[in-house]
Amino acid sequence: MPNVRVHNFSISLDGYGTGDAMTFDNPFGHAGHRLHEWMFATRFGHELLGKAGGSNGVDQAFAERTNLGIGAEIMGAGKFGPPGWQHDETWRGWWGPNPPFHTPVFVMTHHSFPPMAMDGGTTFHFIDGSPHQALERAQIAAGSLDVRVGGGPSTVRAFLDADLIDTLHVVQVPILLGRGTRLWDGQEALEERFNVEAVSTPSGVTHFSFTRR
Repeated sequence: MPNVRVHNFSISLDGYGTGDAMTFDNPFGHAGHRLHEWMFATRFGHELLGKAGGSNGVDQAFAERTNLGIGAEIMGAGKFGPPGWQHDETWRGWWGPNPPFHTPVFVMTHHSFPPMAMDGGTTFHFIDGSPHQALERAQIAAGSLDVRVGGGPSTVRAFLDADLIDTLHVVQVPILLGRGTRLWDGQEALEERFNVEAVSTPSGVTHFSFTRR
């Protein structure tokens, strides 16, 4: 049966998955790109940026799994754009005309918009509904493939609260943010539902893999 997966979700040592004060120019607020420098250093990250090269170690092995077997993505409104994007008729996401998803993407928002078709096979669909309702739509679109929950932290937390995630890959980055939006709030005893494995790498990050028991 297809799974619901989270990949490459980076958090700080104090548990923040994004920084404070997100703007159109700073998608992760005051955190900047510090949470994702480990990924941008890999071959996978270089390809995302249209560059050659990049590392081929353990970080690469984890990073490249994100797209394997994925048929649809679900994301929160905060991943699609900064506060207020719903009132900007020209806003089409952070990623330019050819977003990196290449699948249907379901954006959870309380506003209604028609589907937004982009280059490369990505179409954004906007849903005002619960995690269960969003997942039902995404699973229909994905067919026999898996669904990825892409974030941000509030959306991942909502899917954990609803017990809808099968595998969760969290990357702890050795920085302190002090403010922003945290991932783990309210997730007591998560280890009772998941087997947890940890792998540290020379880049300084630790990869935590949570697999449903």
